[in-house]
Amino acid sequence: MNPEPPSWQAAHDAAEAAGRDGYFDPGSGLFVMTAGFLRRRGTCCASRCRHCPYEDWTASPPSTGDAGA
Repeated sequence: MNPEPPSWQAAHDAAEAAGRDGYFDPGSGLFVMTAGFLRRRGTCCASRCRHCPYEDWTASPPSTGDAGA
């Protein structure tokens, strides 16, 4: 028995098919970036994006440039 897909899956699939950068989550109304957009970005931002195509999304967040301040 296959579980029901998440409510956002259809929105993500439609956005990917249309080449859009993201979609509005039907449950929260928040804008979510698609896997395609994140892949085109080229690097992981370590924000734990829902559709992150990178394996190491647990890496440290990028430096803000104020280290040692």
